[in-house]
Amino acid sequence: MAATGGLTRRLARLERTWPVQPPVPRLDPVALATRAGLPPDGWQGAVLRAQAPRVLLNCSRQSGKSSVAAVLAVHCALYEAPALVLLVSRAQRQAQELFRKCLDVYRATGRLVPTDAESGLRIELENGSRIIALPGAEETTRGYSGVRLLAIDEASRVSDALYHALRPTLAVSAGRLLALSTPWGQRGWWHAAWVSDEPWLRVEVPATQCPRIPPAFLEEERRAQGELKYASEYECRFVDVEDSVFSGEQVQAALDPTVAPLWEVA
Repeated sequence: MAATGGLTRRLARLERTWPVQPPVPRLDPVALATRAGLPPDGWQGAVLRAQAPRVLLNCSRQSGKSSVAAVLAVHCALYEAPALVLLVSRAQRQAQELFRKCLDVYRATGRLVPTDAESGLRIELENGSRIIALPGAEETTRGYSGVRLLAIDEASRVSDALYHALRPTLAVSAGRLLALSTPWGQRGWWHAAWVSDEPWLRVEVPATQCPRIPPAFLEEERRAQGELKYASEYECRFVDVEDSVFSGEQVQAALDPTVAPLWEVA
């Protein structure tokens, strides 16, 4: 017993010298969001708990889609270690804004895992996970692999070339792809994904379903922005871009052999 007691005391001294990081209790993503001061709306909670590998968030401005992405990014880094999380947008400023939201969530939840390194565009945790923000240039994304979560912000503005360059980063890790945006007309990979038969989880949240946006503000925006811009930014509609020569319906009709050409219509 004396020998055992001596060993216990030596181990206690060692633990005081080199503290052992206790395992992090796994939090439900909704609980993590709440702990970060972001109690989710109903649709946000459903997305946070969804297990779909491919998710499209077609959500109004200021609806909270970036907060969902930030919580999922931090949750992945904490509980799927060592995980690589990439945040991509059309411009570095936009990617950095999403990264800042991730930092806010990480800090607000009490830094459940300590950091090894932290900068304005990346954070590395002691468990081996990394969250990295990248600007929307194809050359900056090549070389990454084993991505556990790829979050594309302002996805409708991200080029087809960049999108197709990013997809292979998920191949080995069977990682998740989260693409969040408002529409930008009936064009590009974002619109194609939304109307395709591919198994995406599609979530549409117009501004009228967001309790934090007052109806009076929406009426003001409708007058200030005009119908087309308002429909895209707040109603999640893939309206024809303002500089289009032909409408989306006219283009579809031209491709449909059962529809008479415009010049044959009386």
